[in-house]
Amino acid sequence: MVSPELFAGLPGGVGVSHLSVYDWPAADGLCGGTPHLHLTCGEGYVVTGGRGAVQTLTASGFAQTPLAAGTVAWFTPGTIHRLVNEDGGLRIVVLMQNSGLPEAGDAVLTLPPRYLTDPETYAAATAIPADASEAEQERVARARRDLAVEGYLRLREEPKELPAFHEAAAALVRHRTEEWRARWERGAAAASAATGHQLDRLAAGDAGYLADAAVRSEVPSARGRFGMCGRLDVYQSH
Repeated sequence: MVSPELFAGLPGGVGVSHLSVYDWPAADGLCGGTPHLHLTCGEGYVVTGGRGAVQTLTASGFAQTPLAAGTVAWFTPGTIHRLVNEDGGLRIVVLMQNSGLPEAGDAVLTLPPRYLTDPETYAAATAIPADASEAEQERVARARRDLAVEGYLRLREEPKELPAFHEAAAALVRHRTEEWRARWERGAAAASAATGHQLDRLAAGDAGYLADAAVRSEVPSARGRFGMCGRLDVYQSH
């Protein structure tokens, strides 16, 4: 684990990205992103422009939260979420737990069960080839979005199938948990430990760590990447 003497990442070990939500229409007539869940990470939205909603599905049922400029919304791991872009201009700053892990593997799309049988089958249906043309990347992104909407609408109609989806999602990512644990240790766990260490020093009358203060800034390392919910501007600090 990173020494608790200093944590240099974003506050709390969060990750951040800028999201322009897809305006592609789906089979049910709604425009927007790809329904999915995260298994170990919460996620928050700070809406900066446009109008829409986030549809959510949990064991408690279906809900829809309106989104407009100034809205802050967030949800816990296990929440299936689908962004709906009502006016074509929905833009969001996304705050992600565990140093951006939701964009680094902690996500399973709500594909129909036949695509959730093993990691290889799932990857073949969801991976966007990095070396493909932009047009081909868009085609793949739209195709996987449409598959995920198909599975999502089925789960809404048949909520009794939700536990089976949870089990399949967990099985798909189980082999990655040690990698994720290391990311958590470097990020959120280290940030928490740093605060504890600073409190200990303050309680002892020691303010010496304040001399290590630093300022950092960053611009996106990639712009317009095809993400699950829209085009992403992402940051290296993830």
